[in-house]
Amino acid sequence: MTLRNIILDCDPGLDDAFAILLALSSPDKFNLLGITTVAGNVGLKYTTHNALGIFQIADIRDIPIFSGCDRAIMGRGSRAPEIHGQNGIGGVSLPKPKFALQKQHAVDFIIETCLNADDGTITLCPIGPMTNIALAIIKQSAIIPKIKQIIFMGGAAFKAGNITPHAEFNIHADPHAAEVILQSGIDCVMFGLDVTHQAIITDQRLSDIKNIDGDIGNILSDMMSYYAAATKKAGGEQANGVLHDPCVIAYLIDPDIFQGSTHHIMVETALGHDKIGNIIVDGDGKKNNVKIITKMDAVKFYDLLITRISSLVS
Repeated sequence: MTLRNIILDCDPGLDDAFAILLALSSPDKFNLLGITTVAGNVGLKYTTHNALGIFQIADIRDIPIFSGCDRAIMGRGSRAPEIHGQNGIGGVSLPKPKFALQKQHAVDFIIETCLNADDGTITLCPIGPMTNIALAIIKQSAIIPKIKQIIFMGGAAFKAGNITPHAEFNIHADPHAAEVILQSGIDCVMFGLDVTHQAIITDQRLSDIKNIDGDIGNILSDMMSYYAAATKKAGGEQANGVLHDPCVIAYLIDPDIFQGSTHHIMVETALGHDKIGNIIVDGDGKKNNVKIITKMDAVKFYDLLITRISSLVS
């Protein structure tokens, strides 16, 4: 079996931590070419520091990390410290990394990696605002045929948003970047709130996370305890919260966990509009540009997540 080549673009972020660890645990399923960071849940300084620290607790040193854009294409972008804490991971301390951040900018890494690849062999997985990827496409459109798929976490097609009544956080944080990607002609798969709100962290799943051996279990448990308290205070997501971002990586490992259908969508990008970041599902016969995932088997998802992350310490 030919392994898929992926770049994971992220803004750690509590649920990003799970996505990164799930990706690091799965070299049998894909080649993780690199991690790129972007400002999102918190500022770029923190998202990059957190990515390096997550690699350290997994004792992974051979996959490069690149820091990217510190703001949205238009404006500063949204932040979510009320959910993720001031440092992005609920105030949890991560070990000091023993390897260096790459000097190359994330946008240039994405461009260089794609240009050096065969057509249709790179999968991009943005699980935060899509600024880095959009700017890579704008800067060098020759990468478009190199990209097999963009599988992203963001949006709410058929549900209310989670940062405004109309918009999900990642798309709201940089709606112009999302629209660049949706207009690119690249095959896209969307993991929005329509499906990720089904990835509920029950008390039993929280216990299973805590029981992962070593530092990983303790650190993830501390993160989830903060997340549970924050989401309950905000009056938002179910139970102890939900894990949005790992759904993208789980789909790469076992797509049968998920179901969806194809649609044509656009993003409301008008600055100052009260629905900015809103996903508009267009049913007037325009060419479909995204597969929207709407259903998941949450039991299989959490079994996969716990089993694979546990393998990092076995």
